[in-house]
Amino acid sequence: MKVFFRRIHLYLGLAAGLVITISCLTGALLVFEKELTETFNHSRYYVQPEKERLPLDQIAEMVKQQVPGAGISRIQVYADPSRSLAVQLDEGKKGGMSKEARGESKKEAGKEMKPAGDKAVRAGGKEQKKSKGRTAFVNPYTGKVIELYSYQKTFYYQIFSLHRWLLAGDTGKMITGASTLIFLFILITGIVLWWPKTRKILQQRLKVKWDGGWKRLNHDMHVVLGFYVCIFLFVSVFTGLTWSYEWFNKGLFAVLGASPKPMEAPASVVAPETTGNISYEAALTQVKQQAPDAQYYAVAMPRDKEASIQVTLLPAGALNEAATTSYYLDQFSGKVLKSQTFSERNLGQKVRGMIKPLHTGSIFGLPSKIFALLLALLGATFPTTGTILWINRTMKKKKAAKNKRSVVPPLAAA
Repeated sequence: MKVFFRRIHLYLGLAAGLVITISCLTGALLVFEKELTETFNHSRYYVQPEKERLPLDQIAEMVKQQVPGAGISRIQVYADPSRSLAVQLDEGKKGGMSKEARGESKKEAGKEMKPAGDKAVRAGGKEQKKSKGRTAFVNPYTGKVIELYSYQKTFYYQIFSLHRWLLAGDTGKMITGASTLIFLFILITGIVLWWPKTRKILQQRLKVKWDGGWKRLNHDMHVVLGFYVCIFLFVSVFTGLTWSYEWFNKGLFAVLGASPKPMEAPASVVAPETTGNISYEAALTQVKQQAPDAQYYAVAMPRDKEASIQVTLLPAGALNEAATTSYYLDQFSGKVLKSQTFSERNLGQKVRGMIKPLHTGSIFGLPSKIFALLLALLGATFPTTGTILWINRTMKKKKAAKNKRSVVPPLAAA
């Protein structure tokens, strides 16, 4: 059985090793994407604080004047007074709303809004690429657009595309999906091969012999370190498969017996005396009364008269951006119709929200991100160390066979 599993482990590793290496290296580059992006583009995200921020509705009008034909999808306001506003633009026709958006307005009203800057969002259990609409970063004190930002035109989008679909669209996605599934079986067979028969062997497989020769060091880098990080790589691979295969995603929630669909958005009440909906600023003020210390607030106005205003916030102290709270306001009265914190979500919604933080390593903030970076870099070495290990064993067997053939039998010599 050991020989059988070793062959399976080897053949799968040779088949998917290159893609696994690329996925791990690009994953390592993406771990601190947010921090590096903000560091190298400081003027985009930070401004000089002044006495008072302009009302959101005035800012919205100023943005429309500076970006002709654009509509406003949402406005994200940060608690940090030095942060710029992130205004998500809707740059379709007819007032900035695309035909697709108009047709999906009711459906979109019930989907959880994601913070600006996310590379991909999930809605209704299906992965969707981030909207092509640009984000206008705006000085909240002057209303001036600092920069019109499109994620698809950035360096990190190319890294993300390489990570998810090898820059090759659906074909690349199929290859990375298959390689990720193969990686899962590689990890399982690796544990079977690692399992020791004796206590002495166990001690050898729990410690790297740093003072050994390069062949022994290569062996320990693959076998010993592979054991220590196996469970964490398993989590990364498992969460990655939910994006690669719809059947895997559905199967996960079927096993859990829970639905990942977000809470259904309540409808606004249209009264006979209704004159219009409340302002961005009024919606923000209403939610701030409920949660005054959030890290950010993202306000999205409804697309029709039946929908409600959605305000998504990240509570103070939250370690990752999955732990958001959503408020739904009546667009005419401003009354809070429904709210949901992360702890109030059902099991399926919680699992869905935690998949990305688990995969990227952001679940516990900076410490887990550092660990995720090291994990990804180490994961990228395993296909190489495994291949070297196989070559060394092959050469050793060939050398042993050659020496055996070169030995002259005693009777023949006589």
